[in-house]
Amino acid sequence: MASVELEQVSKSFGKTEVIKDMSLAIKERELVVFVGPSGCGKSTLLRLIAGLEEMSAGTLRIGGKVMNQTPAADRGVAMVFQSYALYPHMTVAENMGFALKMIGTPRPEIDRKVGEAAEILDLGDLLQRKPRQLSGGQRQRVAIGRAIVRKPDVFLFDEPLSNLDAELRARMRVEIARLHKELKTTMIYVTHDQVEAMTLADRIVLLNKGRIEQQGAPLDLYEAPVNKFVAGFLGQPRMNFIAVTAVPDNVIGAAPGAMTLGLRPDAIGILDGPRSGAVAGRIIVVEQLGTSTLLHVQLAGVADLVTVEWRGKAAHKAGADIWLGLDPAKGHLFAADGRRLAL
Repeated sequence: MASVELEQVSKSFGKTEVIKDMSLAIKERELVVFVGPSGCGKSTLLRLIAGLEEMSAGTLRIGGKVMNQTPAADRGVAMVFQSYALYPHMTVAENMGFALKMIGTPRPEIDRKVGEAAEILDLGDLLQRKPRQLSGGQRQRVAIGRAIVRKPDVFLFDEPLSNLDAELRARMRVEIARLHKELKTTMIYVTHDQVEAMTLADRIVLLNKGRIEQQGAPLDLYEAPVNKFVAGFLGQPRMNFIAVTAVPDNVIGAAPGAMTLGLRPDAIGILDGPRSGAVAGRIIVVEQLGTSTLLHVQLAGVADLVTVEWRGKAAHKAGADIWLGLDPAKGHLFAADGRRLAL
């Protein structure tokens, strides 16, 4: 295992700056997830660490050693890609051991390392199969096994579950989390899926336009987002944003004027009728999810529908009028520039 440090790292493609003066320290044995929207720079950042892209500026250290000029093969990292990239004519065992074969590792040692990885990943009965005989989840485990046999200091995962269906993604998230605990090694994982980020990470690094918006433990970002972008990106269903006007002296660090109130769908109450502070709306869409129900409600004067999460089955129907309790104490207030303000 090894630490990974980036110091004022930048990457440009022509005149387009993709990574902008970024500094980041990843500890040994930490599982860090890079997450963000498409085009935010997360995969490029991973490729810079792997040595598949050359930095435009800055310093990269792995295990305390500067790696700027070190070839990818000598950095002590192993990468698992979105595409499985398995050789179709080779068996599972041959695919997993191919990198070791190419560097001249003796056959008995290859067999031992492949066997160990197969046991960890429950692939023992599949070693003589070809990739075409495997399911998507099995192929992804083979790709991970190919990385494990190299005994890297750092594992790099580039959206490895994107090609799987929802059920397999959920199962593979559990497998990767278990793998991290078992191998006790440093892992850096890239995804655009905030559910993967929240469930896998020791620490999330949320990127936007080549910069770090916020980093920290998943619940820290969820409960205390530094700005509207972070608040809107993390959380499923998405946070509701409602335009409000600040009253003088009621908000720390804010002048009176237009602001945005952010409320999670589960922080909005459903009332049995009009009362002080209640807000009237009309239900437009009802989504029954089994354990919970999502009501998409139109409020007077609010452009976007407000989503309300009701635990359990709701008897409410589309087209019905509804009364909601919007408690600002359960919400977040954002200034015009997007900063979260103290209530």
